[in-house]
Amino acid sequence: MNIESNDINPFELASQAATVIRERSGVEKHDIALVLGSGWGGAAELIGEVVSEIPAAEIPGFHAPAVAGHGATLRSIKLPSSKVALVLGSRTHFYEGKGVRAVAHGMRTAAACGVNTVVLTNGCGGLNPAWAPGQPVLISDHINLTAASPLEGATFIDLTDLYSSRLRDLARSVDPTLPEGVYAQFRGPHYETPAEVKMAKILGADLVGMSTTLEAIAAREAGMEILGISLMTNLAAGISETPLSHEEVIEAGQAAGPRISALLAEIIAKL
Repeated sequence: MNIESNDINPFELASQAATVIRERSGVEKHDIALVLGSGWGGAAELIGEVVSEIPAAEIPGFHAPAVAGHGATLRSIKLPSSKVALVLGSRTHFYEGKGVRAVAHGMRTAAACGVNTVVLTNGCGGLNPAWAPGQPVLISDHINLTAASPLEGATFIDLTDLYSSRLRDLARSVDPTLPEGVYAQFRGPHYETPAEVKMAKILGADLVGMSTTLEAIAAREAGMEILGISLMTNLAAGISETPLSHEEVIEAGQAAGPRISALLAEIIAKL
């Protein structure tokens, strides 16, 4: 069933994926898309009624997740507002080597499904020692250190207010204490060195991770409004006193999961 994302035009592939989702889910139009990163998966259980769940590998251009802690399905969830959310449980990371088209495919598929608002979440390292692991942080801007872009050819997209100030204000109406910061994406899959973290801090970053920025650019190209929220699962290298591990990220996400999932569900109810 699956089609490799580099074999055909990426927008045609997204259209094919959207057709399968409509046919399998019975939902003609989705309104909101959610990408639930490490620690955020529990939010899907709180936002509404699941009307469809499709294995990612059965939808053109999608793959089963390569990372522990990420879902393997695409779900359609009816919200109390009667809007329908598309939960993209199978995120492709740039470090998986499938190409930037595969990374952007979820956003392009969401747009083809009718989505106009996307919520991007992740688990990440923090550069602010005042933030403890488990702290949710609104993304105000990003620094793309992947040396790649999902845009192809002479496609010039304005990234001013890429992470919607309106949606950040809406999130703070749910929790006024939410801080915000700049997210820097490295290629991965290795964690950043202390020197790289220091560089990111000099450049203006507050958070470091391996996802989100390429998806956000693709979402903006597709005309969607974007809310980004990071879960700081650990202090970054050189700031943390202990070595970094993926197990630590998963454990921090599990510990914060109920609280941040409830927060995200409240925010989504206002979208």
